[in-house]
Amino acid sequence: MELTGAQILMKVLKDEGVDTIFGYPGGAVIDIYDELAKTDIRHVLVRHEQGAVHAADGYARAKGRTGVCLATSGPGATNTVTGIASAYLDSIPVVIITGQVPTHLIGNDAFQEVDIVGITRPCTKHNFLVQRTEDLARIIKEAFYIAQSGRPGPVLVDIPKDVGNTKIDFEMPTDVNLRSYNPTYNPNPRQLKKVLKLIEESERPMIFAGGGVILSKGSEELTKFARRAQIPVTTSLMGLGAFPGSDPLWLGMIGMHGTYRANICTGACDLMISVGVRFDDRVTGKTDSFASQAKIVHIDIDPTSIRKNIPVTTPVVGDCRKTLENLNALLDETDLGDLQQKRKKWLDQIVDWRSKRPLDYEQDEDVIKPQYVVEKLYELTKGEAIITTEVGQNQMWAAQYYHFESPNHFITSGGLGCMGFGLPAAIGAQMACPDKLVVDIAGDGSIQMNSQELMTAVQNCLPIKVVILNNGYLGMVRQWQELFYDKRYSCTCMDHAPDFVKLAEAYGAVGLRATKPEEVRSVLKEGLFSPETVIMDFRVAKEESVYPMVPAGAPITEMLLV
Repeated sequence: MELTGAQILMKVLKDEGVDTIFGYPGGAVIDIYDELAKTDIRHVLVRHEQGAVHAADGYARAKGRTGVCLATSGPGATNTVTGIASAYLDSIPVVIITGQVPTHLIGNDAFQEVDIVGITRPCTKHNFLVQRTEDLARIIKEAFYIAQSGRPGPVLVDIPKDVGNTKIDFEMPTDVNLRSYNPTYNPNPRQLKKVLKLIEESERPMIFAGGGVILSKGSEELTKFARRAQIPVTTSLMGLGAFPGSDPLWLGMIGMHGTYRANICTGACDLMISVGVRFDDRVTGKTDSFASQAKIVHIDIDPTSIRKNIPVTTPVVGDCRKTLENLNALLDETDLGDLQQKRKKWLDQIVDWRSKRPLDYEQDEDVIKPQYVVEKLYELTKGEAIITTEVGQNQMWAAQYYHFESPNHFITSGGLGCMGFGLPAAIGAQMACPDKLVVDIAGDGSIQMNSQELMTAVQNCLPIKVVILNNGYLGMVRQWQELFYDKRYSCTCMDHAPDFVKLAEAYGAVGLRATKPEEVRSVLKEGLFSPETVIMDFRVAKEESVYPMVPAGAPITEMLLV
């Protein structure tokens, strides 16, 4: 069968099960777009290429499969870099396809030529420049395999224009065989026996789970493991939803803005079983003091993550789900006695910490508190919505006050902390899960980073909801300026901002606003039950801060609580 490179690309994408592509056309990909129009693959026309990658990222997280985006050469390609970096740091499987100038012009400073392979090498799991049409199908197959296997991540494929329009005899590749890339999925049984022995010996154990549990689809095994061994569970920001937020063993999120009980537990535990985490600095605080009394087990499919930031007693290289399955099988075969009784003192201590220092805020009869908005959102959605966030205070309040019962329901830019992420990610999540309610919790600063994607949502009739916690500041930076810079609010005041209700209406969406606490519930109900794209502008307390907070460089157990 004789096909052009563009036709081959479509054949392979279909073979990989791709049903949705987020993209923006241009000259270098015009042949690809011409062939795309002849297929039944949905194309979502974004308004900026950064939005395309974030949308593919949101799609991947909500759907549990690889997201795909498409951009042209030059500025189209460079506009994807922020989204690629965000996906890379959060280990999200995305395949980014970019156009390139014809091969004979590469290196000649041709119109809209950039070395996107060189630019993205530090922030992709792997990338390719396709130099021959004969290699295209194999490379696309390899890109998907690399993106979704082992520790997932973004893979970029750069396709010169002549590669896309040259005809060759085509045969679909069958197997992907990369000799130098063989992730370890099955853990070493001897290491698992060491973990079991540590569990038997410990009196004050805790589990610290991260995004790796969700990516491996290991949440059910994690829950079974924690309940069977009677071990309390905390998660990183990326791990929210990996363990039910209503379970008595749930400690809340760990880290700079984690709960008091989760952070205090790290200083008091004698065993920390860490699953699918990378010990980010926002989690550990001062590393010398982190879990200083504990023996640490680290389970991860990426061996380079183990011992990278924190010393480890027992390393276990393997897929999180498979490892937890094996540990559960070992627990079922072992008589550990009455673990509930053995853990009683430890679990009672945690209940005491929770009762003394719960997540809390001061109510106000006249001013809307942002925490109150998130609480009411949780009540009205019964915790069943997919929540995306922007970055900053809005992100932390969402993590603290919206309680996640299931994986793939909290979608946020964790490692990069990318403002402008939430709205396009919500678009991707809604395309992935059309029957789900999708809500972007945003700040008035970050929503302006990619507000043009409102048009994408409206054009595609996506009923996403945007809840703006509008405090008139770049809130998280303002909080640091208040605490550590004598309230010198340098360049963080956002008094000059659009009227978000009118902005929504200009894009053809619905705009709503609440300025008083008694209006919050009614505005949320109206917005959530609307079949259209909705922006809800909540004018919240201007100088409300996120607590608890661990100051930079301090041990995680030393928190500011008010």
